[in-house]
Amino acid sequence: MRKISLFAFTVVLGVFLLSFGSSKATKDRPEERLGWKLGAQAYTFRLFSFAEALDKLDSCNLGYVEAFPGQTIGAGSTEKMGYQLSPEGRRLVKKLLKEKGVTLHAFGVVGAKDAEEWEKVFAFAKDMGIKVLTVEPSDAHLDIVSGLCDKYQIKAALHNHPEPSKYWNPGVVLKSLEGRSKRMGAAADVGHWMRSGLDPVACLKQLEGHIVHLHFKDLNEFGNKNAHDVHWGTGKLPLQAVIDELKRQKFKGMLSAEYEYNWKNSKEDVRLSAINFRKLIK
Repeated sequence: MRKISLFAFTVVLGVFLLSFGSSKATKDRPEERLGWKLGAQAYTFRLFSFAEALDKLDSCNLGYVEAFPGQTIGAGSTEKMGYQLSPEGRRLVKKLLKEKGVTLHAFGVVGAKDAEEWEKVFAFAKDMGIKVLTVEPSDAHLDIVSGLCDKYQIKAALHNHPEPSKYWNPGVVLKSLEGRSKRMGAAADVGHWMRSGLDPVACLKQLEGHIVHLHFKDLNEFGNKNAHDVHWGTGKLPLQAVIDELKRQKFKGMLSAEYEYNWKNSKEDVRLSAINFRKLIK
């Protein structure tokens, strides 16, 4: 009887500790309750290697990364991120991710010159466990991308650089999605909308049902293409209204912090931005 009681106590204690650890993780990352994956676009740390970028993400309490093509892997490797990575390079990237507990969720912004290269991009994404490709394809390549989304079961998100880039306006994105794979959607860059003089909340509303990924910024000016990043919640982005709109739409997916300022020392900027964001969610 005593052995049984001891066993029961051990089981109960284990469940309690597991529950405590889970609730602590939820408290530290409240966005996860909403199905949001807060991470960073590795381009934020483009002056560093991918391995160094993972260290910086980890210190900001971010569990997801969006890699970008051309970043040096580091950790002893001079290879660069992309479908050209050797088997050894891919194994190293997976090892680095596992060691830091970071998930490689997205990759981009990526393009390709023809159908054959697009195939290589999607095959690379599948091998690396990437769920979303952020892309800016030409009109001639939209159907190619659409077909590969279904073939590889990977989402492709049309990304908006500022005007006059192809997808700067949500109307163009919606038109480009017509008749194409349900796995195609929008990678909404709220900062670039602001640079183009577009209201980010109105743009989110216009793209309702099609947003699969976000690039997140706050800027010091609205309507100025040369505006620079500031800590989230301290600039011109209506941050609370954006959060409320994403909640209303029941958005599920990744929000990539893309801090394109103070390049050499932006880690603390990203960390404080994440703290501000999480306070508003709570």
